[in-house]
Parts: sequence; structure tokens; C-alpha cells
Amino acid sequence: MAVIQQLSAHVADLIAAGEVVERPASVVKELLENAVDAGARHITVEIQNGGMTFLRVTDDGCGMGPDDAETAFLRHATSKLRCADDLSSIVTMGFRGEALAAIASVSRIDLLTRLTGAASGTALHLEGGQVTEHTEAGCPDGTTILVRDLFYNTPARMKFMKSDATESSHVFAAVQRQALSHPDVAIRFLKDGQELLSTPGDGDLRSAVYCVYGRQFSAGLVPVDSHWEHYTLRGFVGKPTATRGNRSGQHFFVGGRPVKSKLLTSALEQAYQNQMMQGRFPCCVLHLDLPPHLVDVNVHPAKTEVRFLSERAVFDAVHYGVLGALSHAVDRPELKLTKDPAPAAAPQPKQDFFKTMDASQFREFAQAVADAPKVTPKKETMSAVFAPRTVEPPIPIAAPVTPAAPPVGQSDAESEERLDFLPTEAEMLSFGSPTAPLAVESAPVEPEQQTLSMPEVPDYRIVGEVLNTYIVIEQNGELLFLDKHAAHERLLFEKLRASEQQIMGQQLLTPIPVEVSRQEAAALLENAELLEQFAFTVEEFGDVAVMVRQIPADLPQEQAEATLQALATALSEGRRADPAALRDHILHSIACKAAIKAGWHTTDAELADLVAQVLYRPDIQHCPHGRPVCITVTRGQLERRFGRG
Repeated sequence: MAVIQQLSAHVADLIAAGEVVERPASVVKELLENAVDAGARHITVEIQNGGMTFLRVTDDGCGMGPDDAETAFLRHATSKLRCADDLSSIVTMGFRGEALAAIASVSRIDLLTRLTGAASGTALHLEGGQVTEHTEAGCPDGTTILVRDLFYNTPARMKFMKSDATESSHVFAAVQRQALSHPDVAIRFLKDGQELLSTPGDGDLRSAVYCVYGRQFSAGLVPVDSHWEHYTLRGFVGKPTATRGNRSGQHFFVGGRPVKSKLLTSALEQAYQNQMMQGRFPCCVLHLDLPPHLVDVNVHPAKTEVRFLSERAVFDAVHYGVLGALSHAVDRPELKLTKDPAPAAAPQPKQDFFKTMDASQFREFAQAVADAPKVTPKKETMSAVFAPRTVEPPIPIAAPVTPAAPPVGQSDAESEERLDFLPTEAEMLSFGSPTAPLAVESAPVEPEQQTLSMPEVPDYRIVGEVLNTYIVIEQNGELLFLDKHAAHERLLFEKLRASEQQIMGQQLLTPIPVEVSRQEAAALLENAELLEQFAFTVEEFGDVAVMVRQIPADLPQEQAEATLQALATALSEGRRADPAALRDHILHSIACKAAIKAGWHTTDAELADLVAQVLYRPDIQHCPHGRPVCITVTRGQLERRFGRG
């Protein structure tokens, strides 16, 4: 049995660092919170190589004296708590005194700090948590911390770090959350010398939202300002029409601290009930202010989770605050009538022989041509075609004309070496001569008809369609309810997957900017070569968007943005599957977006064709997402429901 012994201080520091410092984004979060607690009005964050080798945070806060500068890197050293009672009324971002010690134990740190009004500042250099240099230095008011070689002494943690692009996106997301949490602080973020974010720090939350997420996101927001007992809710929520395919656009702040809370998420989404499409999620930037004694923030190592004294009151405050804001939001499209009458529609041009076809139509046409029976024209038929019509000359010719000798026949070997359906030069001359005799026409030979055996399907009758979604079919004394969207989606998916050809792409005349989160943009750009194999061409475009220049030809252009956002969500969540699985995922998205939608009007011919394809294909049972294509109601079930059983 192993002997119990106390761990050394160094090992204990490394364990504590593992709880607080997960990646460079964790370091940025802790340093930003310290800068805010120091009263900084301007903060600059700079990183290189994803923050692994270079991470610097500069603020204009109160700074530290020479003695406090060293003490700050000791464990549980803080200026924000004095006694146990202070834990029940925490109003600062940090309070444990663990962050700087944890960061210093796994990195190399250079510190420059000066108290406001002091003649000089202090410079420190630390390695592995130990101070190696302590000198006087000239520096501006405030504090600058430079973190180098993160996890240099913990290889076990280093090997779990992702690529520079991924780590940079996590750092950027952490800076964005702090910018939204403190709109009264001007925050700049520079990645490899390029500025990606700069907030004005004017205290206006809408300005911070605009800088973080751009014009399109901020234009779809509704202001929230409500009071419920001891709770104040302020911020913005998205309109029901401005939703996302995931919860990446939801940001909650409790007492100025960014938190993750299932309670707050549930309260928000229930306020949107029956107001947005299924599978979509609302966006928000909400600040909940409440007395410190009603919330416990000391429940998570990273302080990203909180516990409320009265969850019911918090739920009601958020739910009814959002509901009230949405009820006052005007989001109905206006019908604008022009004073001048609309000009008459231009006449449609006559249908030309040439026709523009999309990719699916071209494949069907090419397959039909390939499957068509090959018929070799007979020589007699060619003679009849190429021979000129007899036209009476205006002046009769007295002398008789001697007919030309018929062309000499050729051997079978020679005829095989050329194309039989094209006439030879001698034949062309003889066909063109007015004296050439016409060959006797023989009856054309009909090509043999090939009989295809179709699977036997019992007789059925299409009763009709209900709710513009479900097709009702009677067959063998049973009722079949066919979901037209699920059925069409499955048929399209099987057709695309069965094709051995590479997915055809279509270049966009006007590239489409797609807004995604920073993490999703990084995931798309990392997998750009893989997406290229499936006809998606994406490029970096701004901070929170990518530019799409090519999409699959079978994907409607209006569905390209939603499809790429779904792919971005899957890739950012770590589902980087092999190419075959990614191909199926892309084909899922293409089939889903291109299929007939529930609620669309469908003609009788389209319904009949869809029903026939499904009933002749016993493998069409579920859509690619797993939902049933068709359900059956037997006669016995109906009779039991009506009391006839």
C-alpha cells in the first residue's frame, strides 16, 4: 500500500494551475478581470502564435508598488477579500488570489507596473513561479504583463493544445466576452500585429455589440430594460427572425461576470416559444444585476457558473423581461406601394433551341443519352437522305444523259475501319449528281425493345394531401401518411450518394459573406482544403465572417448560408470526421435544403411521382436525420378508435 505524503509546493501549484489555466484563453480571461478590478479604462491584448509563445496585456489601472508586485504572485494573495464575511458580498471579478500564481507556475512572465503618481515603476521576471529578477524601471501608469512559453514545463498539458488558429479563436472569444461584459472599458485585441477588435469604451452596450458582432447582428436586436423585485435585466435580445442554428449567440452576464447557466438559457428560450422556427436559437446579450448576497459565484474554478438563492425569481425576471421586450418589437414587413404604376412586363423571348440546365438536369440528360439504343443508319437510308430532290429544269435537255455507274462495294474489313453512318467521298459526289439513280428504299428496321422488370407494388390510391405536408395514401386496406419533405430529402440524398462523380460546384457571380463566430470561422478555414473537395470554396473575410465563392451545384444559392453555418457548427464542436463522413454530412445538408418543404404547395403530378418513387423503393424508410418517411394506420386501428372492433 502506498504511503500518504504531502505534495511539494511546486506540484501543488501545477495542480492548481490545471484547474485555472486550461489554455491561453484562460490566461487572457484572468488578466483582463484583474485589469478591470484595478480600475483600468483602456486595455490592450496582444498575442502571437495563438498565445502560446507571446501574450501581453496592458492596462492603465492603479498599478502596484514594489512589495505588492512580488506578493501578487503568491498563492491566495489578494486585495479583494479581508474576512470570511466578504465571500457573501463579492462585487469584484477576481477574489481568490490564485490566478497570477497559477499562470506564473506554468510560464515565463515579465511584469512592468507603476502606481499612479509614483516616480518610477517595478520590473519583475519570473520562471516557473519563482522571481529571478526584481528591478526598478521606468514605465507608464498601470500594469503590463507579458506571458511567454505557456506550459513549457508541463508537456502533458502542452500536447493537448490545438493549432494556433484554434487557440487564437478561443482567445478572441474571451476578449469579446469581456468587451460585452464591460462596455465602459475600451478594449483592443491584436493578433500577430493585426487589430481585430477595438471598442470605444463609452459605456453604451450597443456600441460594444456593434464592434464585436458587426452591423447585421446588432441591427436585429431588441433592447431590454426591466425590473423585477430585486433584479434588473438590461441588454438586447434578437428578433424572432434573427436566430441562429446554435447557442453561440447567447451571452449572459451576472454582476458583470460572463456565466453559463441552463436556468437563464431556459428562461430566454421559453420567452420565444411559438415565435421562431424549430431548430433555431435566439441571440442575446443580457446583463442581470442583483444584490451580491442573492448569488454565489464561488462554485466553479473558472467562475463561469453561479448559484442563485431564488431560481424561480431569476427565471421570472429573465422570462418576463424578454417577453415584454419582444411584445413591443415591431418586426412586421411593410408593404410599400409606388405612386407610379408598374411598367408593363416585357414580352418573354421565344424559347431558343439551346437551353441552360443546372447540374442535376445535365446529369439526367447525359444519362438518358448514354442509355439510348445505338442505331446505325442503313446505306439505303443515307442515299435517300443525301440525294437531291428532282427539279424540272427551265430548259429541256434534248440529249439523253448517261447514268453514272454505281459505287463499287467495299470489303467488310474496310467498312469496319470507318464510320458506317458517314458517306464516302464517292458517295457524296454520286448523291450530289442530278443523274444519280435513287436507291430503292427498304423498310426501316425497328430497334429491339428492352423490357425492364419493375418491382410489384400493390395497387394504391392517393387520397390527397393534408396540411400541405402529409400525403394520404390508401393501400391494402391501410392508410399511409407520407411526409413529403422527409421522403424527398431521402430520395435526393440517396441519389447524390449513389453518384460516383465528384460533387459539382458552381462559382458564384457575387460571393456570399457568411457570418459565423470566431471559433466557427477558424474551424472552416482549417478545413478549407477538405471543403474544397465537396465544392465549397471559403476564404477569410473580416473578424466574424467567411466569404463563400463556390457552392455545390445541387444546393440552392439561398440555402448556402444556412448550410455552411450548420457545417461550421459541426466542425467547431470537434466533429472533424473522415472525408466519407463529412461527405455524407454535406450531402445531408444539400438534400435537406433542396428538398420540398413542409407547407409548400405541390401539384398533383409532383405528389404522384413522389409517392411512386417511395412505394417502389422499400429502402426509403427514414430521412437522413432519422425521422420516419411514412407511417401506417391499419383498418383495425381505425375501427378500434371508432368502436367497431
